[in-house]
Amino acid sequence: MRARLAVIAAIAACDRGSATRHEAPAPRAEPAVARACSLTPIPARVVAPHRVVAIGDLHGDLGATRAALRAAGAIDDTGAWIGGDLVVVQAGDVLDRGDDESAILELFERLERDARAAGGAVISLLGNHELMNAAGDFRYVTPGGMKDFGGDRASALAPGGAWAKRLARHNVIAIVGDAVISHAGVLGEWVTKVDAVNLEARCFLDGQASARPSSLASDGSPVWTRALGGAAIDCDALAAALRALGAKRMIIAHTVQPDGITSACDGAVWRIDTGLAKIYGGKIQVLEISSEPPKIVEGVR
Repeated sequence: MRARLAVIAAIAACDRGSATRHEAPAPRAEPAVARACSLTPIPARVVAPHRVVAIGDLHGDLGATRAALRAAGAIDDTGAWIGGDLVVVQAGDVLDRGDDESAILELFERLERDARAAGGAVISLLGNHELMNAAGDFRYVTPGGMKDFGGDRASALAPGGAWAKRLARHNVIAIVGDAVISHAGVLGEWVTKVDAVNLEARCFLDGQASARPSSLASDGSPVWTRALGGAAIDCDALAAALRALGAKRMIIAHTVQPDGITSACDGAVWRIDTGLAKIYGGKIQVLEISSEPPKIVEGVR
């Protein structure tokens, strides 16, 4: 356990701040200026369904992804949707650190279609690693990952690229029933920018933006902040954000919880990044957020 904690700490230290501050290869040229983004906004708010399960970072591990989906009651051993009207929310960071990225994205796209046909839903959100790849930051890509996406990762994930356009179907922030869900948390001024943050990131991925989205550039953004992931949390600031958003609790990923899913501030925030991918070797856990209180569900690899 001590060795695994050291690995987690080392990886987190490499992935702590804004991509604009890291030592990195020179970024690709910004996408051409667009007069206006033609994408139709995806509503951030989802009416509270019967059952909702949230899943944290997957980081290119297809086996762990399937295990988490089985734990959620979303799929059977063949990968078929069995969730009925279940809503699954994946909180971003499918990309980097593992070799199975496109396979996971394709799995979620299929499950999204199958869930919709059964009266359920699959909601995939964007994490910092999706936006970093679109910005040409490949420092966390495995050798196998560099061969993924048809062998031309840079073109596929560049703004306007084939896979970036598929990622542009995802928001950064969702409000499902009384829970705000994002990769890292929505605090401070960001609570007033939910719709703008979502559309800005999507337009960037779609190739219709003149600059990188503010959520990628700011350390305090909904894909980057660490304010809710550790032991020292400003519970008053969290409470103010939840009041502004009209929600009861916040669900985040991004910061690995070595012992599994945790909560803080009397259940006002739940941290669901268990480090379930191979690189971390964490627990297979998902969070049922439609129960009161939210329920941690264990899975097996």
